[in-house]
Amino acid sequence: MDWITSTKIPVGKTAKLGFDWLQNNAEWFFDTLSVALERLINAILWVLQTPSPFVIIAAFVILTWVLQRSWKTCLLVLVGFLFILNQGYWEETTQSLTLVLSACVVCMAVGVPIGIAMAHRPRLYAYTRPVLDLMQTLPTFVYLIPAIVFFGIGLVPGLMATVIFVLPAPIRLTHLGVSSTPTALLEAAEAFGATPRQKLWKVELPYALPQIMTGLNQTIMLSLSMVVIAALVGADGLGVPVVRALNSVNTALGFESGFIIVVVAIILDRMLRLKGDNE
Repeated sequence: MDWITSTKIPVGKTAKLGFDWLQNNAEWFFDTLSVALERLINAILWVLQTPSPFVIIAAFVILTWVLQRSWKTCLLVLVGFLFILNQGYWEETTQSLTLVLSACVVCMAVGVPIGIAMAHRPRLYAYTRPVLDLMQTLPTFVYLIPAIVFFGIGLVPGLMATVIFVLPAPIRLTHLGVSSTPTALLEAAEAFGATPRQKLWKVELPYALPQIMTGLNQTIMLSLSMVVIAALVGADGLGVPVVRALNSVNTALGFESGFIIVVVAIILDRMLRLKGDNE
């Protein structure tokens, strides 16, 4: 067996050389990206933490009514947030929501255009599908290493690790929605003289909207699943008490903070669930 390991393919060394080259030659890019993401995070955090918690809760309830038109869902959101407030996790919850919302902004802004481009270019999707598979199957802890190298400690590296892990979801679902647009609809649009841009905005995107919204829902759920891992690189939020409970073997703190994460996941899922799924 020694003869096999003696000719080991230098995967790790190659990756290290690539990271070192990026760190030495693209430092300006990562610094600029870090500043932009930090401003986005600070803006969302200011919106969530500056007003009274009851104002934010009322805003979420109103948004739920606009999206769902269901008093039961609004009541669920209200009770969920009041429970979080009662348990004393409001600040941690707003920090985790900031990470989730920031990841949604970045992932949807990047993922939807890429998904549309792949739907219009099947060969591009065939080439990039292995990369998407790698992004989803690579252990999430591995993402923390380059995140720390390029962005240091804090919410920004946690956000970048989350984006890399979550990004394939909106790309795949947008691609699925746009590429599954019935040929009859596209031919009818062409018959009425629609340009490619008009077909995209008036036919393909409206038809793909349920899939895109599912991609948004998956982005939020997957981002929320990363809050504990993001806490390992200094990101504040609900992951911090979970890590603290793990280090001190504190069962009460671990169950309490973990249950709060579940409550937040239920709230966000019910807020953004398609009406057909609620019936």
